[in-house]
Amino acid sequence: MRAVVAVNRELVQLYWQVGRDILARQDAVGWGGKVVDRLSADLRRAFPEMTGFSGRNLRYMRAFAAAYPDEAIVQQAVAQIAWGHNVVLLDKLENREDRLWYAAQALEHGWSRNVLVHQIESRLHLRQGRAITNFDATLPSPQSDLARELLKDPYNFGFLGLEATVQERNLERGLLAHLKDFLLELGLGFAFVGSQYPLDVEGSEYRLDLLFYHLRLRCYVVIDLKMGRFEPEFAGKMNFYLAAVDERIRHQDDNASIGLILCKERNRLVVEYALRGMSQPMGVAEYRHTATLPEGLEGALPTVAELENELRTTESVESAEEET
Repeated sequence: MRAVVAVNRELVQLYWQVGRDILARQDAVGWGGKVVDRLSADLRRAFPEMTGFSGRNLRYMRAFAAAYPDEAIVQQAVAQIAWGHNVVLLDKLENREDRLWYAAQALEHGWSRNVLVHQIESRLHLRQGRAITNFDATLPSPQSDLARELLKDPYNFGFLGLEATVQERNLERGLLAHLKDFLLELGLGFAFVGSQYPLDVEGSEYRLDLLFYHLRLRCYVVIDLKMGRFEPEFAGKMNFYLAAVDERIRHQDDNASIGLILCKERNRLVVEYALRGMSQPMGVAEYRHTATLPEGLEGALPTVAELENELRTTESVESAEEET
């Protein structure tokens, strides 16, 4: 593994140097776009055993060097992820700080390229660590910092494809049916324990919507799904659940269990007041389960009929060209 990482680091460093040289020649002697294609042919002729010198990839090297002019930055996270990951960062993100954040996350969590694309498209950097919690008052440091970074706001359940009027039980079933996507959205370290998990307290049975165990935090995570707006009594119910889990399920080597209340909407001040008096660590976040377009885009996109008409027109033109 160390050898693979070392080779990858040297390859990325080489690509950065090539990109830097192209930029320098363009500035010094006015290289144009066609020169890159000629350079590609020359390099492939000179190094036939090496791949990666296509004209397209050379342009990515140039963009890579332009994005990270400081060589010290290149020697950090971006040199330790695969070149394909760096190409995704160049294609998907404009801001260097955002690229470095995703590079560090990809390195830490071992994301594949497809997972990296998914996390960027779901705007993870704007959601990570944004849930409202009482962890500072209920968990010791550094566990409180790690737990806070664990939770997002909002959670994106667009992969469910559910209607806006879905019921709580249907939402839970949908998350279980798409457990792989659900775990990906929750983040690294979550292990699924059960749904409608029974808790017996003095002859009365209570059921947890979803129960997970987090491998890094070494604790149980109770998730309560709510279809409507957050209400203060939800915090009291979660406080009870967590106390019961700690008493009846938690092992003596486990850390204190934490709770996550997922609501369709919430008022920040109401949540802060509700959590302030709770003794158990918990957080509140919103979720989205329908894939909605940003305001102003709905009318700008073509209808199904318009797309079908465009396809028919394209097919007719291609048929005519083939006949010619």
